[in-house]
Amino acid sequence: MRSAVRRRAITAGTSLAVVAGLCLATATSSSASTSPAPSAGSSSDRLYIDVAGTAAQAAASRTGQARADALAMANQPTARWFTKGTPAEVRASVDAYVSSAAADGSVPVLVAYDLPFRDCSQYSAGGAADTAAYAAWIDAMAAGIGHRKATVILEPDGLGIIPFNTDINGNAEWCQPAEADPATAVANRYAQFNHAVDSFKKNAATKVYLDAGNTNWLSVGDITDRLIKAGVQRADGWFVNSSNYGPTDQSAKYSSWISQCLDLVTNAGYQPAWCASQYYPASPGDFSTWALTDAAYATAYANANRTPDPATMKHGVIDTSRNGKGYWTPPAGKYSDAETWCNPPGRGLGDLPTLSTGDAYVDALLWIKIPGESDGKCYRGTGGPTDPERGIEDPDAGQWFDQLARELVQNAKVALPTPTCKVTQVTSKAWHGAFVSSVVVKNTGKTAIKGWKLTFAFSGTQKAKADLGAKITQGGQVVTATSVPLTSTIAPGRSIAFGYLGTGADAGLNPAVHVLNGQACA
Repeated sequence: MRSAVRRRAITAGTSLAVVAGLCLATATSSSASTSPAPSAGSSSDRLYIDVAGTAAQAAASRTGQARADALAMANQPTARWFTKGTPAEVRASVDAYVSSAAADGSVPVLVAYDLPFRDCSQYSAGGAADTAAYAAWIDAMAAGIGHRKATVILEPDGLGIIPFNTDINGNAEWCQPAEADPATAVANRYAQFNHAVDSFKKNAATKVYLDAGNTNWLSVGDITDRLIKAGVQRADGWFVNSSNYGPTDQSAKYSSWISQCLDLVTNAGYQPAWCASQYYPASPGDFSTWALTDAAYATAYANANRTPDPATMKHGVIDTSRNGKGYWTPPAGKYSDAETWCNPPGRGLGDLPTLSTGDAYVDALLWIKIPGESDGKCYRGTGGPTDPERGIEDPDAGQWFDQLARELVQNAKVALPTPTCKVTQVTSKAWHGAFVSSVVVKNTGKTAIKGWKLTFAFSGTQKAKADLGAKITQGGQVVTATSVPLTSTIAPGRSIAFGYLGTGADAGLNPAVHVLNGQACA
């Protein structure tokens, strides 16, 4: 037994010795470059790529085309959903996630999804037991963020689906769960939202956006009325098209109308019910008519002797994760309930996530829904268990769906960016609770990289210990390797290498996603 352990120690030392030699050789050859160093970006203009998210996990556990599709989505900034757990658990999870983004110097997007009677106890049923439990959970999530930068997407569908609600026209809505009290359900929902807004906004660096549905749902006046009651004036705005497929231009138009309706209601004595919308004077199914609603707002502002100033108004963000092909139009007469929102076929990835939209009414384009995750088991009015549009049984909501992922990548609206770096990581199998990992980073771009951080995530409870050629730090599953003087410059076409020792019997597969200075590598 001692001899076996000794051989293992020699192997580990030899691996790091090879890394050391490669570090020295590549650092020497790259230092002659005089190409300008690219900016690593800053937390004010870059969204966080979740190296430990569900897309990264899917890529790590797959091969071939399925792996490539998952990796294509994992290499883009996506939101992290927080949907359950005790206050202590969610605080720790949020802290670890936001810490990883802070170390990377980018902005994390978090989805808070734990309202009582979430999704009216349908596909995504669950949530906190009551208002007090929800408030404690939200406070813990806010504490996990602390004073760091973050963007919070507050409760998808939370204002679109309210138990025992009556819409702006006085019509009773369909969500009436037996467990809810009809006398208090609506007031409770708004109290929950207002508490969440105030809790998150104690940190000025946290941006908070409330649910505004999508263009096929509530009218502008109806959602504006709900946003006001939910405390939008103290938040940063709203999000549109979460987990949906509406085209970006339609969502942007809809969001601009909410902004103007809110401004008129707040500052010009308007009533939400007076606000023009996608339903009037426009026709919802004919985007060419939406200019009529633009004109209606222009008239309303003229009558109010007021000029819209987007710089002083609330704005929206848009989920573009799956809207590259817009809404799905099902075959006429084929289904009694086509469930157009549920894993529709032939959809594509939409515009890439960005904080620079060029639209004064839109703060960001985000991938709120994780593309590649199933919407649930879709029966389209049949008895199931298969999805008649696909001929297979769809995965449960939130589970990875290889067929859906393939369609989204194949039909993407824009070309996915080509990485300008390549990472090769080789990790030994664990032996007596220890393993060795060597990492080679190649600059495939045209400018030198001067100073770098590389992040990736372990698959379990592994811990990085000794390092060589880089400074290794770790928070939760996420590992950050920072350059040292010997390896700090990587000239175009050149590589550097570093290594580390790790502990953990479950070393598993090598990480699928590596992010260098905020940009995903091949």
